[in-house]
Amino acid sequence: MGIYEKLGLTPIVNATGAVTRLGGSRLRQSAIDAYQQASNQSVPLEQLQAAASRQIAEFTGSEAGLVTSGAAAALTLGAAAILAKLDSGRMEQLPHTENMPNSFLVAREHRSGYDHAVRASGARLVEVGFNEQVAGAGVRRVETWEYEIAISPQTAGILYVYHPQSHPPLPQIIEMAIRHNLPILVDAAGELPPRSNLRDLGASGVDLVAFSGGKAIGGPQPTGILCGRKDLVASAALQMLDMDDHPDLWSPPESFIDRSRLFGMPRHGIGRGMKVSKEAICALLAALQEFVSEDPSSKNVLFYQWLEQIQDSLSDVHVNCEIVQSTVPEVPPRLELTLKSQGSQDAFRICQQLRLDTPPVYVGHNKLEEGTLVINPTVLNEDQIAPLTDALIKVLSDSES
Repeated sequence: MGIYEKLGLTPIVNATGAVTRLGGSRLRQSAIDAYQQASNQSVPLEQLQAAASRQIAEFTGSEAGLVTSGAAAALTLGAAAILAKLDSGRMEQLPHTENMPNSFLVAREHRSGYDHAVRASGARLVEVGFNEQVAGAGVRRVETWEYEIAISPQTAGILYVYHPQSHPPLPQIIEMAIRHNLPILVDAAGELPPRSNLRDLGASGVDLVAFSGGKAIGGPQPTGILCGRKDLVASAALQMLDMDDHPDLWSPPESFIDRSRLFGMPRHGIGRGMKVSKEAICALLAALQEFVSEDPSSKNVLFYQWLEQIQDSLSDVHVNCEIVQSTVPEVPPRLELTLKSQGSQDAFRICQQLRLDTPPVYVGHNKLEEGTLVINPTVLNEDQIAPLTDALIKVLSDSES
């Protein structure tokens, strides 16, 4: 009996991918080994984070880095760092920001539920531009000048949600922000792969970037990376670390936190509840090392073979099957199953029926409104292909009768 069965749970077939609500990605074996080794001894966490900072800086081209308790925590800490800088008094105040610049400019089309992580720091989001394409009211998207005219004495920074189709292009925002001395916090939580985004964004000139550690990197699910300017990473670390030490004894590595720039030793900060264990830090670093050095092509070839197998098995079912390949070679393929004569309500019903199967099957649901189920192979193992295929044949065949 497995660990989940002992708890009265039935493990699922996860064809959705490395999403948080289903537990994220599979931990790399290197991360598991590092986690276990790290648990056997103790080290000061500011020293461990300083060592992590050096490795993250090497991989990203940033000045410094921090292992956080997920990408959302990286956004909260990044925003808190921009608000407080290295001012211990401001760190003490957060999330109360009435007497300091506290607004972040953000494109209206960049807003999502994830910006709650930024607002948790005490930041106030000020929208710029419109979302005319989605509204069917025009063809234009947000433009750089709309950020510029929104700048006020209360502007603390810019929040930019990165995606290959994000608009305006990030280099334009960087150029404008530099002219106005405004730091940029980039949310790139799910933008790996490609691996090149680590360095392209880390060394792009933005001030802070947040990545997830529990998706493509293959580290523990509750880990993330915040990288960027050394002083801002230091502020984020100070607002997360356990600060219960005597000021006369506290001696963080100077390369990580320059104590001479602090007016007193800060107390526990707004990120104290976002602590990261020594085991998680070491596991994330091991996974990151493997992620940046591996060749994902052989894994993606295997994923394609699995999807072809599923596609062939569904040839007699009333569904259109298409394997979708990304234009980015590192991005794994996906299988899209589009119902031929049924609408979105049937797609929702089939998705629900799959979840009620034994074992439960969870497929991607981002295209259900289009009548399409998506099979993402990245968290599957070979033993799950047969039960996944059987469940799809059963439920899709039943829907025809």
